[in-house]
Amino acid sequence: MSEVKTVVVGMSGGVDSSVAAYLLKEEGYRVIGVTMQIWQDESACSLEEHGGCCGLSAVEDARRVARMIGIPHYVMNFKAEFQDRVIDYFTDEYLRGRTPNPCIACNRYVKWESLLERSLAIGADYIATGHYARVEHLANGRYAVRNSVTAAKDQTYALYNLTQEQLAHTLMPVGDYDKPRIREIALAAGLPVAHKADSEDICFIPDHDYASFLEREAPDRIPEPGNFVLEDGSVIGRHQGISHYTIGQRKGLGISWDSPLFVKEIRPGSNEVVLTSKEGVFTDHLTFENVNHMAVEAFQPGEEYLAKIRYSDPGCMCRIEAVGQERIRLAFSRKVRAVTPGQALVLYQGEFIAGGGTILA
Repeated sequence: MSEVKTVVVGMSGGVDSSVAAYLLKEEGYRVIGVTMQIWQDESACSLEEHGGCCGLSAVEDARRVARMIGIPHYVMNFKAEFQDRVIDYFTDEYLRGRTPNPCIACNRYVKWESLLERSLAIGADYIATGHYARVEHLANGRYAVRNSVTAAKDQTYALYNLTQEQLAHTLMPVGDYDKPRIREIALAAGLPVAHKADSEDICFIPDHDYASFLEREAPDRIPEPGNFVLEDGSVIGRHQGISHYTIGQRKGLGISWDSPLFVKEIRPGSNEVVLTSKEGVFTDHLTFENVNHMAVEAFQPGEEYLAKIRYSDPGCMCRIEAVGQERIRLAFSRKVRAVTPGQALVLYQGEFIAGGGTILA
């Protein structure tokens, strides 16, 4: 590089972000390591035993790596942003009978928007993370997230709503490698986190008990028990409150029936949870809103894309049917299971994210 560029690397204390910092240092960038303090109290971090990405041990691991590769390391407080953009959003969505994507919200508004703003303010040119994804500047002038070289760890789905400005200032060096190679690089470089296990839980609910979290976070807003109903309106039992359920759920319903029942719809207005047969949770269309364009400037009726409706979804081809001012309707090439309001719909054009939005229905 003719001019040394400065990059702030979000270091979670894990092997991926540690190797990202190491690779960028080796490429000649001026690297600054930053660990984001986002939700826990420093004096009583409940994540330690769970190996969470944001706990106190994570800070120490990141600091050790930074010291080893010879870069400065800082801890930045983003608790207010995380509370507003992630925890409050998560709570509100569940109480509305929807299923949120807290990691996607955190990426868009905290790990990128807030961190990038502070990084640019101190003179950095880029921010970088350890995500398994790549950023490319396309021939049409737009920036887009591209699949990583390994489908096994690809994390592009969770990055669909980054803006053009954010992508223009983003580096993702880990996307060019698979996980075994990343660990090999860490081991060869002597990084102390080379064998550290991955953290895959929602960081602020490590025990997966969403209902208890909501009771603590919004005790005066917890939905009351209500009726389980069939699609024809027949009442067949009582549910514990709509925040306990999500579309496609079968286990934990507490309903005795002559055939398996699944959650088809959650109706916060009438406080009802609609149950159906296995076939009833499949559909061949959906509508999405809060649209973000990435590789394409706009979606047009008739265009075809690969659609993913959840993180682990292998994808299904779809066709854009109608484009409104705020909402887009599409049809799938086959029926898909459990289209869930509140989850992300991500559209791919080849290896690139074309754009996406929030599933409405």
